[in-house]
Amino acid sequence: MNNRVLGNLGEEAAKYFLIKNGYRVVETNYKNKFGEIDIVAIEKDCISFIEVKTRSSVKYGLPCEAVNYKKIDKIKKVALGYLNENRHRGYNIRFDVVEVYLDKDRRTIKQINIIKDAF
Repeated sequence: MNNRVLGNLGEEAAKYFLIKNGYRVVETNYKNKFGEIDIVAIEKDCISFIEVKTRSSVKYGLPCEAVNYKKIDKIKKVALGYLNENRHRGYNIRFDVVEVYLDKDRRTIKQINIIKDAF
């Protein structure tokens, strides 16, 4: 399974996890000239810009550790573009990371964690 297929699997799992936990997903794979955000969702009074990281091993670190300063800067720019285009008024803004852990077979989801206000 290549990394793009693995990423798609993780994003789909994250989307259903978020819905199950009370989020309303409003965009997936939102793109503008600055880049892409995996999921845009609303939870209560917050609009959340969510980066999904999927791993089958922590050999090279936790999934959330892959969200470095360069990635954070890019996500913030994409989010600002999204907000300018979509005018979600009255919402607080939050940046979350969803970690999706797979078994070694890379087909079975072991665990999903959400890190709210990750950055």
